[in-house]
Order: sequence, then C-alpha cells, then structure tokens
Amino acid sequence: MADLKERLLPPRPISSINLREATSRPISSINLREATSRPSASGRPLFQGIDFLGLKKRGQGLRSWIRVDSSGNSQIMEVDKFTMMRRCDLPARDLRLLDPLFVYPSTILGREKAIVVNLEQIRCIITADEVLLLNSLDSYVLQYVVELQRRLTSPGVGEVWRNEGPDYLPFEFRALEVALEAACTYLDAQAAELEIEAYPLLDELTSKISTLNLERVRRLKSRLVALTRRVQKVRDEIEQLMDDDGDMAEMYLTEKKRRMEASFYGDQSVMGYSSTGGGLSVSAPVSPVSSPPDNRKLEKSLSIARSRHESMKSSESTSDNIEELEMLLEAYFVVIDSTLNKLTSLKEYIDDTEDFINIQLDNVRNQLIQFELLLTTATFVVAIFGVVAGVFGMNFTVPLFDQPDAFKWVLVITGICGLIIFASFLWFFKYKRLMPL
Repeated sequence: MADLKERLLPPRPISSINLREATSRPISSINLREATSRPSASGRPLFQGIDFLGLKKRGQGLRSWIRVDSSGNSQIMEVDKFTMMRRCDLPARDLRLLDPLFVYPSTILGREKAIVVNLEQIRCIITADEVLLLNSLDSYVLQYVVELQRRLTSPGVGEVWRNEGPDYLPFEFRALEVALEAACTYLDAQAAELEIEAYPLLDELTSKISTLNLERVRRLKSRLVALTRRVQKVRDEIEQLMDDDGDMAEMYLTEKKRRMEASFYGDQSVMGYSSTGGGLSVSAPVSPVSSPPDNRKLEKSLSIARSRHESMKSSESTSDNIEELEMLLEAYFVVIDSTLNKLTSLKEYIDDTEDFINIQLDNVRNQLIQFELLLTTATFVVAIFGVVAGVFGMNFTVPLFDQPDAFKWVLVITGICGLIIFASFLWFFKYKRLMPL
C-alpha cells in the first residue's frame, strides 16, 4: 500500500532557495533537508510543496526601476522598497510619493543623499551619481530618460563638468532640470491644447446658446480648473524652494558627497597619525585599555573642531554658490508662470462669456416681462367691455334700451375710455422706466 501511494503521489518540488543554500552553506542545507524530511505530528513531512522563492518575492514587493547613471548608461533593475530606502537613505513616506497607485500633488523634496521629484508623470529619485525612475510605458517617462541620456552623453559636457566653468552644473541639477523641463512642457502643451479647443467653442456659444454648447463649456471649465490647480501647485513648489535657502542648500548632493569623502579621508589620516605617533600600526585595532584617555580626548576635540570648521566653511560656500540652483529654478518659474497666465486668461475669457450670456438671458427675460405687462394691461382694458356687457345684460328696465342707436354709442364710448386707460398705463410705464417706449 505504501509503494502504491508513493507511485501515485507527484514528486516533491525542490525550491531554488534550498538549492542556493545547499551550494553556499552545506551544513544549513543538511539541516534543512533533515527538517523537510522529518515527519510532523500528522505523519506528513514539514514544508512539503511550499514555494519559498515565490513567498520571498511576494514578501519583498519588487518593483521595476530605470537607473540612469552620470555617464548616461541606463539599465532596468528589480528592487524592493526596503532596499531602495537603504540605498537612497529615504523614509517610507518619501517613497510613497512616487507610488503610481496614489495621487499626490507635485513635490520636490531635498534630502540628505537624494532629491525626491514628483512632477506630473516624472516620479524619480535623484542622487549624486544616478537617477532612479519607476519603470513605466508612459511616453513622457521614456522621453525624460532619452533626453537625460542625450544631455549626459553630448560632447563637451564631460569637459565642462571637470573644468567647473561658468556653465558647470552638478549631475543632480542636470537631472532636475530635465524633470522640470518635461513637467513644464507637458503642462504647457495641455494648456495650449485647451486653448485651441476653448476659444472656438466659446465663440459658438456666444452666437448660439444651446444645451449642448452649455454642456461642452461646463466640461471644458472643469478641465481648466483641474489643470490650473496642477500648474499652480508646480509653481508654488518652485517658488517655495526659491524662498528657502536651506532647502536649496540641501539639494547640493555632489558638494555634500565631496565634503563627506574629504572628511572621511581626513579622519583616516588623523587616526593614522595618532596610531603611528603612539607606536602602533595604522591597521591595528586600538585597545580601550592600552590607549591613554588624554589621547582619546584630544582626538575627539580635534574631530569636533574640524567638523565645526568644515560645516561653517560649507555653509558659507553653499550660500555663495546657491545662485546656480536659484537661477535654474527661476528660469522654469518663469515658464510655469507663463502657462498659469495662459490658463488665467482663458478662465477670464470664459467668465466674460458667461457674463455676456447672462446679460443676453437677462435681456430676453426683461423683454418677456415687458410683453407680459403689455398683455396684462390690454386684458384689463378688454375686461371693461365685459363689465359693460354684464351691466346691460341684467334683467331690469332702462329707458336707454328703447333708443335704436344706444348700443352703438355704448360701444364707442367704452372703446374710447379703454384707449384712454391703455394710453395712461403706457405713459406711466414710460415715466417709471419700466419699458423702453
């Protein structure tokens, strides 16, 4: 019976993790193999049929990223969220801004080792050496990658970077410039498309007021309000960066990396000097028992003084060189402000059209009211004839009934009185300016 059961059951799958661990750690593989072959309380082997590789991938939440380095080389890599957080030294809330499943307003954040950019379709992380974008099939994302590679690999760029001439821009600012240019171009193109569609439609509505045209203008105005809000957010974000020197100084990633490396090498040289001065090797570990406390205090005080001096020097140099980023932001602030002015002009044109339509509707409404007033006055005059006919139709004897022309004179006198009353009403309406007569 046991042989028949073994022949009918499918073979147990071998996980790739077990194979990898078996090649790298033979002792752990033996333990894992023993654990999987050891039967449980129910008589079945532990971990039978579990795909460890699939569980690992689902737990990691891998995402596809496009990486562009400072030389213009690009590659696609699969990185999970926690690895990206450690790689760029970013909190989870900053990576959440780049999630395409959520809709966040445009944001530019300067962090210790990266710049988080969320501008329309461009959602990326810019460091001193690379740009990381979420892999997407959006044409604007692909255009951003192509344009960034073109600018990084264009002739003369490397020489400018090395010489640090007047046109020198660090890598992070060049990547940020391409992102700002892509976002501003995208928003300006949408504004131009909205203008091309809006002006003929508004002119048509002015000449012909209909339900269909009003519905089209309503949809157009909704799109205009949404686009204006997005453009205003980008403009406010750039303006906020320009107003805060600290945020702009935080975005000098190449300079901070250079100072960090210089500080690291300086600490290494100081440690080597102190080690050799004490008669110890540079690579030898320093024992807390053998090293005198005075030397440790001296090294600590020198390190603190050096760090303060470097921080003061870096703050002064950053305040002097912050104009480069300010000029870059100001250039695109002018572009996005021009786009916002276009949308504002279009909104004003829509408001003027609405006012004109309301004036037309008010004019038609006033004409209807005037016509109704004239009809009411004429009905009142005609009612006089009904009163006279009712009086003469009563069942009582009047000597006037015996006269042969009495009815004719009654009609003439009644008509003349009605005309006098109607003319009096018209004069009163003109006097009170209730209608143009």
